[in-house]
Amino acid sequence: MDIFDTHAHLLDTQFDEDREALIASFSDVGLKLVMEACTDLGYLKKLIPFVESHPMIYGAAGLHPEELGPYALGDLDTVAAALAHSKIRAVGEIGLDYYWPENPPREVQRAFFDAQLSLAADHHLPVIIHDREAHGDTVDILRAHRGRVTGVMHCFSGSYETAKECLDLGFFIGFGGALTFKNAKRNVEVAAKVPLDRLVVETDCPYMAPVPCRGQRNDPTKTLYVLDKLCEIRAMDRAELAPLLFENGKRLFAI
Repeated sequence: MDIFDTHAHLLDTQFDEDREALIASFSDVGLKLVMEACTDLGYLKKLIPFVESHPMIYGAAGLHPEELGPYALGDLDTVAAALAHSKIRAVGEIGLDYYWPENPPREVQRAFFDAQLSLAADHHLPVIIHDREAHGDTVDILRAHRGRVTGVMHCFSGSYETAKECLDLGFFIGFGGALTFKNAKRNVEVAAKVPLDRLVVETDCPYMAPVPCRGQRNDPTKTLYVLDKLCEIRAMDRAELAPLLFENGKRLFAI
């Protein structure tokens, strides 16, 4: 069984004590590929050496909406330079986050989101979209880039109507640990309807650990719990679904 965790943050400090041992264990559960998502320029500086030293790990370069405070649009030149690297296969994690009142102003988030989508289009790369409490603006901005850029809706939490709009724009839908939560009725409904060739699995580790690991540090080996929940929802077994999801991830990121 081959598994692709399409969204991880292994460079987070929570992994500093056991990162390499953890990565060495991935093959034990069939984990063959991981996409490491960037959040800021400090993270980006560590990202390229990290993916260069780990054949199974690829990277995405971008500025997360919660991390925009110190930056100006001109700082995206550093992101653009990283996109030339052969193991950087996406622009991300980018998008909008209206959940926390202390986040950067919405107009700043929208300007960076639009600019990073244009950057992805110019480099013919997919995007990894963070959308929290901002479904309307997210889809509006994506719609403005219709035909120029596609990618994945990371940790999708919207309605099926929103998912359908994203699918129509050419996007994949990513599900992580939240799909296993008891209150995830809407997520389950969406996961049941998304076409099989547009589904990918992720962890968003070290965050969002799935049931039965809630409250623990999440890591890519726990993708198995998300896979099993999708198997339950789609009435399929691992042998049927895992290869489809693995190939979807490879197709998404041109690996």
